[in-house]
Amino acid sequence: MKVGIVGMPNAGKSSLFNALTKAGAEAANYPFTTIEPNVAIVPVHDHRMTKLSLLLSSKEVVWDTISFHDIAGLVKGASEGEGLGNKFLANIRETDAIVHVVRAHNDDSILHSEGSVDPMRDIETIETELIYADLEQAERRVERVARQAKSGDKEAQAEEAWLRDVIAALQAGETVRTVPVPDAAPEAMRNLAPLTSKPVLFVANVDEGSDEVPEGIQAHADALGFKAVAISSRLEAELSEMDEDDAREMRADLGVSESGLDRVSQGAFALLDLNSFFTAGEGTIAQTWHLKDGLTAWHAAGAIHTDIQKGFVRAEVIGWEALLDAGGFAGARERGTLRLEGRDYVMRDGDVINVKFTP
Repeated sequence: MKVGIVGMPNAGKSSLFNALTKAGAEAANYPFTTIEPNVAIVPVHDHRMTKLSLLLSSKEVVWDTISFHDIAGLVKGASEGEGLGNKFLANIRETDAIVHVVRAHNDDSILHSEGSVDPMRDIETIETELIYADLEQAERRVERVARQAKSGDKEAQAEEAWLRDVIAALQAGETVRTVPVPDAAPEAMRNLAPLTSKPVLFVANVDEGSDEVPEGIQAHADALGFKAVAISSRLEAELSEMDEDDAREMRADLGVSESGLDRVSQGAFALLDLNSFFTAGEGTIAQTWHLKDGLTAWHAAGAIHTDIQKGFVRAEVIGWEALLDAGGFAGARERGTLRLEGRDYVMRDGDVINVKFTP
């Protein structure tokens, strides 16, 4: 999973990146500190697997990951080349979701490119630039597709009609996600790769000690059907340099309930409707995985390895809490809570699975 961290200059993007990755991306008090997108692969810890690994005496835990991309600040006119412009919009196109960092703190020592702190204005600026960039992309794409459509290609004709609807929506200030993709052109969205089709997690960069998303940002996220979380990027960057126990104690003193990594990673996964599942055995390697909500044990086998999916026979499945309650797999078998399921079993969040397959 690839997530792009975007926002206005000095919104706190690189500080958040530092907090998430401890990678030390430069975070200076002037615009365009980030010239090339910083990229880091971050493990996503899950307290459920921590408990299971202790119960099962796992020799190692392998965590699923998120790839975070810290992208330079966007300003008004970015789609027309202002600031560092379209180069960075292209970087956003390569991600699965967007983390939009919005400045909501009042530290006067941090410059603001617009001269004042106004979260809703900043959100509108970024969203408008993404719309303009998508409009330019769609207008270029429709010219190519129209030539194919003239040859009688039915899929191209359907894609052309969709693109013209997309252009009309963007010109009206709407996003690409509001225009349904026709069944006759299933690859149209992938071909366009629009910025405004991606799910967005709004991260309100609040004052230290604050734990609430400002009302306006939360209402905007709710209206779009997206998520919003609040963190102090500066505080989280400082905490990331501390010993884990000391950081936990400091969070408790400040009334901050959990780490920025947990909030952002969980919020990002929630955007894509992903469920967690686990593979583990007594004294073996334990691993966390993520799967689209509604997919089956056969799909889970494919996430683990394509050979396992090809040779799928059946799966032993148990919920993580039931496994803990039983004291392990032996106890679960005695209780009858370790179930045998076929390839069509719909995976649930927190399932532990062991796939039986023929090589």
